[in-house]
Amino acid sequence: MSTVPVIKGWCPGALRPMLSGDGLVVRLRVPQGRLTPAQARGVAELALRYGNGMLDLSNRGNLQLRGIDPERREGLIDALRALALIDVNEGAERRRNLMVMPFWQAGDDTDHLTQQLTVAAQSHALPAVSSKFGYAVDAGAQPVLQADPADIRFERAADGRLLLCAEGAEMGKPISRDTAVTEAIALAAWVRAQGATRAAHALEAGATLPPGFDHPRQSALSTPTLGLYPAGALVACAFGQMDAETLTALADLGPLRLTPWRMVLIEGATELPDLPSLITDAADPLLRVVACIGAPGCAQGRGETRGLARRLAAVVPKGQRLHVSGCAKGCAAPRATDITLTATAPARYDLIQEGRADAPPDLRGLSPAAIASYLRKSADAP
Repeated sequence: MSTVPVIKGWCPGALRPMLSGDGLVVRLRVPQGRLTPAQARGVAELALRYGNGMLDLSNRGNLQLRGIDPERREGLIDALRALALIDVNEGAERRRNLMVMPFWQAGDDTDHLTQQLTVAAQSHALPAVSSKFGYAVDAGAQPVLQADPADIRFERAADGRLLLCAEGAEMGKPISRDTAVTEAIALAAWVRAQGATRAAHALEAGATLPPGFDHPRQSALSTPTLGLYPAGALVACAFGQMDAETLTALADLGPLRLTPWRMVLIEGATELPDLPSLITDAADPLLRVVACIGAPGCAQGRGETRGLARRLAAVVPKGQRLHVSGCAKGCAAPRATDITLTATAPARYDLIQEGRADAPPDLRGLSPAAIASYLRKSADAP
């Protein structure tokens, strides 16, 4: 079997699902990133009725239903449409690739811009650049999504001005609420005119942004940790995967906001829930590891991932993050990680320091035992 994965070049949606090793993956781009309790309960019930009962939180703040029977997908789509979780068509779904800062308040800039971008996606006003092209709406007092993948960003400058930013650029363009979406459409059209599929690719190829991108961007806060916030309680599941029963239990606590950190914000909660399937301790070692579903759940997977990541979590050096990828695509962590393990065969992994899953490895063909020994030595090193 070849170790080179098949690059499909697009991400699954609900109207365009992707076949994986455990059935179809149906990804919901939840409006505003917010599920009402009724919607969350409905999705949990549908995950059991049409799939294997497992749900994934993606690194773009989406929710995936797994193990969907292709023969029954249309019934699932009809039921999701009744929950107001399906776009008008596949083109609108593809364009509405929005990542929303979860701490927004009703009527603020993040809320307003997300709604306006949704309207633009549904009307096809947003240019079709590529199926992976996306927008980060991060207009709080200080950005929190800069470490998460997006092509066009809305952020707040240190002086309080609203900025439009292109991924890979150090400066942004001052905009207003009224001009924000029009300016974003123009920037997306500029990327497409460069013959690029991603904003960063256009800049890497030497393209120069249009005039006006001359205002300093603000440094981002680090990714928020678990705990209580004015907007609610931020909790996690190991590897961002939960079962339908957990989603139902969360729905009983209030509306849910999805995050690209594979965490869920329980809107309005004033205490952390006591559910055995949740992670609520910010010091939990499982928060230091990220892993895709791997083999056999993914047809591209060359080896098992999450069981290995769970076993290694306790020996990952503090302050570092481990990414275990079933293949070189690195879907669970598209950016460089402190330590990456890329499966090349059953029980064999290449190790990459400070790189992505497709980077040249520093060590090849390691067994799980050899990896654990390497991490222990790294943790003990002065």
